[in-house]
Amino acid sequence: MKKVLSFHVERWALLQPFHIAGRTFEGFDCVVAELAEDGNVGRGEALGVYYTDDQLPAVVAQLESVRAEIQGGINREGLQNLLKPGGARHCIDMAMWDLESRLSGKSAWALAGVAATPMETVYTIGIEREPEEMAEKAARAPHPLLKVKLDSNRPVERIEAIRKRRPDARLTVDANQGWSFEQLKEVMAPMQKLGVIFIEQPLPRGEDAALEGYKAPLPLCADESCLHLGELEEASRRYQMINIKLDKCGGLTEGLTLAKAARAKNLGLMVGCMGGTSLSMAPAHVLAQFCDFVDLDSPLLLRNDRMGGFNYQSGQVIVGPNFCWGTGVSTT
Repeated sequence: MKKVLSFHVERWALLQPFHIAGRTFEGFDCVVAELAEDGNVGRGEALGVYYTDDQLPAVVAQLESVRAEIQGGINREGLQNLLKPGGARHCIDMAMWDLESRLSGKSAWALAGVAATPMETVYTIGIEREPEEMAEKAARAPHPLLKVKLDSNRPVERIEAIRKRRPDARLTVDANQGWSFEQLKEVMAPMQKLGVIFIEQPLPRGEDAALEGYKAPLPLCADESCLHLGELEEASRRYQMINIKLDKCGGLTEGLTLAKAARAKNLGLMVGCMGGTSLSMAPAHVLAQFCDFVDLDSPLLLRNDRMGGFNYQSGQVIVGPNFCWGTGVSTT
């Protein structure tokens, strides 16, 4: 039976503004695609990648441009050549996984050869004006694995304040391209002393060649500097870990391939997200089964999550029996 593709744009409000280096989010805008066949509907949700101009108008235009091929029955493997890495491909790839799950009666996790095991996620602390404000947020965090957003303004002081309030915390740091190489070298020893586990994306994308040959005291994790499989080789010379985001690489199909290739290079793995509801990051929970660290706490930042979203218990991301994606339950 012929497939039918439809899509629309949604906005999900945040509990409060969320600040990272160079950007503030008031809400998450996303595209939701629905792919129907034989009475079953597979769904995908994507945000795109704001720092590559892969934003909603571009995502929507790409989806419209390939409508005929998608409805004509192209599969996930063919999709990899039809669309470039980014939000549009992620959205369709995700809908294809969901639809295949519903048609086959197998969960997306089973199709990928894993179980839907609960995974521990970081809890993200955004940048605030004063270190003590961030420390207060850390003190109220529901579990001790924290990802702390930093910029170039007093990064060590902020971690010191958090450590003082949460001596039990396991801390990771994400600079979101906000430091220079000189600042990175300056903060390394204090960060190590404060018990930071690793530092994510310290330098701007395209300006991190100085990391080649640098013997970092703490592992460095590429985020913006490794969007997809084509950038892995260069990233592997500069970083010890990569953060795979499905909006960046273009979906779970490439995400699984990228994870395998990264492991072959002895790189650590983190799975993250660009934000959104539980639907947006549902396939990332599949990928999480292969990763060392998981950053899937975005629904906790929202005023409301989508029905059938993740359950969060003591830092664990849990797929419930009425989950909104990939459960193998027919919609007919």
